[in-house]
Amino acid sequence: MNKPLRRIAIFCGLLVLTLLVRDNWLQYVQADGLKEDEHNRRVAIERYATPRGDIIVDGKAITGHATTEGDFKYKRTYKDGAMWAPVTGYVSQAFGATQLESIDDGILTGNDDRLFFRNTLDMVTGKKREGGNVVTTLNAAAQKAAYDGLKRQGAKGAVVAIEPSTGKILSMASYPSYDPTTIAGSNDAAGEAWNKLQKKNNPDDPMLNRALREAYPPGSTFKVVTAAAALEHHLYDSADEKTDSPLPWTMPGTSTDLPNEGDLPCEDATLREALRVSCNTVFGKVGYDLGNDKMLETAKKFGFTEEQFVPVRSSASVFSDGMNDSQVALSSIGQYNTAATPLQMAMVTSAIANNGTLMKPYMVDALQAPNLDTIEKTDPKEMSKPLSADNAQILQSMMETVVEDGTGTNARIDGVTVGGKTGTAQHGVDNSENPYAWFISYAKTDDGSSPVAVAVVIEDENAGRDDISGGGLAAPIAKNVMEAVIDSKK
Repeated sequence: MNKPLRRIAIFCGLLVLTLLVRDNWLQYVQADGLKEDEHNRRVAIERYATPRGDIIVDGKAITGHATTEGDFKYKRTYKDGAMWAPVTGYVSQAFGATQLESIDDGILTGNDDRLFFRNTLDMVTGKKREGGNVVTTLNAAAQKAAYDGLKRQGAKGAVVAIEPSTGKILSMASYPSYDPTTIAGSNDAAGEAWNKLQKKNNPDDPMLNRALREAYPPGSTFKVVTAAAALEHHLYDSADEKTDSPLPWTMPGTSTDLPNEGDLPCEDATLREALRVSCNTVFGKVGYDLGNDKMLETAKKFGFTEEQFVPVRSSASVFSDGMNDSQVALSSIGQYNTAATPLQMAMVTSAIANNGTLMKPYMVDALQAPNLDTIEKTDPKEMSKPLSADNAQILQSMMETVVEDGTGTNARIDGVTVGGKTGTAQHGVDNSENPYAWFISYAKTDDGSSPVAVAVVIEDENAGRDDISGGGLAAPIAKNVMEAVIDSKK
């Protein structure tokens, strides 16, 4: 071969090699990036070419699908979408996906690597790919009771219910809410619905999951955490010994007396009596006597200061470090900058009801293949032990007194032992805005087991200030949720 031909051959060989390298680079190195590129319309078309699998509650699908015109053949639909939106999130042809729809997208679309063998068989046999299912821990009756209760109240708020022995989330409701079906498509109607739901256009912020993402001052419901700290650190060893609680009590480092809500029998009151009538002075001084470190240690054991993943992310609840004495006192009654999500307060109640053991909360029981084979199963897992069984039972007896003969009587259930705690949390600069109404509770059946623990928060901007109380606004909702769970187990 002469020299010019040899050069041309080498040059052509290099071109072919370059093309091979480029092709392999695209197919293997950049494949995932190209597949996930938001501008790759083929991926989006394939994503909506087959129906998604379903999200399941009590054996029934709360999701569905409908055919559409254009490139995208199917879109997601939801049954009672507003009620379930805090659980499902949404999946939209135009706006992406959130919550379970996003976290378990691979299972629901059928693209998860764990479905590779089945998808390969389907490709050989010519069967269309199908999505798998997400089986939740939710209780439909409890969810309906929670959502209907919030809706009747007509104010912003949230409810979380947990099964204490396992950590299964039985209810997670938020109000106001939205129907994800309205934004599932990619047409003009979906765009208009999306714009109406945005906080800048709707101050009620219906897409905010208040059960997980909103941290409120917990008010007097936090006193059960302070009581747990007092028992665990042996400041007091029983519910019925007198505390060292003068009245009035001036917060250390200040000339300000910590007030109670009315003329209450709080002077040197026992922990039981102080919880029954909700004494600020007693629990403020308990927090001060324990100090920041011990209070923070107990709060952390209940889950404060860390995000939770259920598997949807929940905001971290707050109990601060480095506070001065008066700030510790205020924080110990759920004020100052103490803040908790409804999930967090349900976790606190759950741990107390479960004799001191906090189980990790979760709301996905299993992932299923399209043929209903189980791909993954969630096993209950102990998260921490915030207090001993003996101290938990002391605290249970105190909370049961609150419901039997205290501020929580609206949560009584005939034939069922109920423990609870009310809370009315200050809100706004110098308490200028309507307070938040809280109620936490658990139900205990005849065999001594506790099937449900609940946290309810209401933020009613339109109610009269004097009409806002945890016992008045939130306790009836908690009662209905507990009854729903108990009735569903009969």
